[in-house]
Amino acid sequence: MGISLPLGAVEAFQKYAGILENQGRYINLTAIKNSNDVAHLHFLDSISLLKFCDFSTKCVIDVGSGAGFPGIPLKIVDNSINLTLLEATGKKVAFLSGLCDTLSIEANYINARAEEVSSEPDKRERFDITVSRAVARLNILCELCLPLTCVGGMFIAMKSIDSTEELTEARTAINKLGGELLNYHDYTIPYTTIIHRAVLIRKKSTTPAEYPRRYAKIKKAPL
Repeated sequence: MGISLPLGAVEAFQKYAGILENQGRYINLTAIKNSNDVAHLHFLDSISLLKFCDFSTKCVIDVGSGAGFPGIPLKIVDNSINLTLLEATGKKVAFLSGLCDTLSIEANYINARAEEVSSEPDKRERFDITVSRAVARLNILCELCLPLTCVGGMFIAMKSIDSTEELTEARTAINKLGGELLNYHDYTIPYTTIIHRAVLIRKKSTTPAEYPRRYAKIKKAPL
């Protein structure tokens, strides 16, 4: 992949995989259980973003972090990232906190929904890079993530290869929220035949104050 791993990264990923396996018995973290699949479909998939954007020293928020993807793998490979993990489920936030302690990773944790956090003055348009591997459609993700992204910053949505319809559908939302579709990169996850897509949306202007709306409204009437 052309990505250099720092000292201790392989050991950190091994610990991470073991923790996922052990804790996954008690909390629903990931449907992927096999250690090789975890390495490929979680770890390598997450750090693939490093090929498309410079994360060094950036303030990064991972929206809907779940079991820590892509934020924690990115932090393992580039410790200069100032990482915030945003997750609505309390049990998963507790997992993320314990995981980072075990891996000696410094991160910030927010136990809330994205549409709630982005209305807070100290969080709104604060982050250089917003990343999300959430399963929501892109027009919904944009309303959740672009208000957190600073002007001049980047929102990166991790999507499947068949998301072309979503890209077209999301153009109105991107424009209304102050973004512009920069480009997208299709990439094959190493050691697999699986192709994923990283959608890069640049924040070019301030998001209007009325966004984001309440989640029920976002879901019922997407932009």
